[in-house]
Amino acid sequence: MLVLVINSGSSSLKYQVRDVAAGSVLTEGLIEKIGMGNGGDGDGEIEGPRDHAEALEQVDAAIHAELGDLELAAVGHRVVHGGERFAEPVLIDNEITRAIERLNPLAPLHNPANVLGIRAISKKWPDLPQVAVFDTAFHRTLPEHAWRYAVPDELYTNHGIRRYGFHGTSHEYVTHRAAALLDLPVEEFDGVIAHLGNGASVTAIRGGKSVDTSMGFTPLEGLVMGTRSGDLDPSILVFLGRQGWTPEDIDSMLNRESGLKGLAGNNDMRSVVEASESGDARAATALAVTSYRLAKYIGGYHVAVGGAKALVFTAGIGENSHQFRALVAAKLGALGIELDAGLNSQRSKEPRVISTAESAIPVLVVPTDEERAIAEATAAVVGSR
Repeated sequence: MLVLVINSGSSSLKYQVRDVAAGSVLTEGLIEKIGMGNGGDGDGEIEGPRDHAEALEQVDAAIHAELGDLELAAVGHRVVHGGERFAEPVLIDNEITRAIERLNPLAPLHNPANVLGIRAISKKWPDLPQVAVFDTAFHRTLPEHAWRYAVPDELYTNHGIRRYGFHGTSHEYVTHRAAALLDLPVEEFDGVIAHLGNGASVTAIRGGKSVDTSMGFTPLEGLVMGTRSGDLDPSILVFLGRQGWTPEDIDSMLNRESGLKGLAGNNDMRSVVEASESGDARAATALAVTSYRLAKYIGGYHVAVGGAKALVFTAGIGENSHQFRALVAAKLGALGIELDAGLNSQRSKEPRVISTAESAIPVLVVPTDEERAIAEATAAVVGSR
């Protein structure tokens, strides 16, 4: 089955065509600056369509240029927020599209763009099955004591304010791959998974299911990220409001100007590591804060799962920054965790163990593949019709 995987942003559209049976990528690409002009820059990336419908025409042309007359069987969409309703991937129809749209206030930077992608596909290929795969779905197994905030109940009942969690597609995929690497049935896997990229989250896995996660009502809560602050005292926001900051000012500061960027002036982990190694004090502080925050969560989630059987690093930073992994592991001595410096510094695209034989629990690096997970989920939903 050939599945087109779509990840729609407000001004971008990332796509990939996968042969699910073969487990292979046939073609992929990125269209940027949607709604920001026309034309391409000649380097292989197409950019500047007027809207998502026009962007999809460019995707169609690119796919046909690569694959000829091969026909797509389905489209799988990454949808960031599924709220409380969606606990698994679903076949999209008009009612489902409207339901996703009603969740726009919970993910204003993501869900509206996801809906634009869905509607563009529906208009161009009305008979092609579409499936929504939700970032929040894997975390629907959180117990109430983990997803509840200690605020008046009407905030939950009237506004849906609770912990939802994100990166669920990645966390679920990596859970299965980590269990297989350790030769464990997934339902016997208890571990802590750190998805570390420009956006970052850590999840406690017990019996193969999510029981706690660092992102909350929105993707802002939790770890220090590329441009997001993660956890902070809520009274800071009240204070800034009284100083004349608007909600828009605060939102932009917390989501776009904080995290590594706020601490070190740069949101790219590679650049921050290089600056720190060259003696930059701000960069060293940023790494110390970021690694300490993650280490605290790992310690807490070790307790939450009743004793982790593994610590797993994944996503761009988790898979590629041996320096950052070493900084985090150095703070976990109380858990008996010990990295093998040689194994940690090796680069590989394969799942692997990077801890010593003496480490109390294994430390793994497991590359994530959200597009593969979306394609497989899409094929399963369409195949079950």
